[in-house]
Amino acid sequence: MRSKDKIIKDFKAVKFMREVRDKISNEIKDMDFEQIKRYFEERKLKLAQE
Repeated sequence: MRSKDKIIKDFKAVKFMREVRDKISNEIKDMDFEQIKRYFEERKLKLAQE
């Protein structure tokens, strides 16, 4: 038996990944290494809670 997951109409994976990459790039462009490290740790925790 196969369950049907919710399908997002007109979802484009490449476009989505580029948007996410560009957003992250903009957010971390002026950070030093320690700030970037903290950013990704907090982001990982936030995504794990969802």
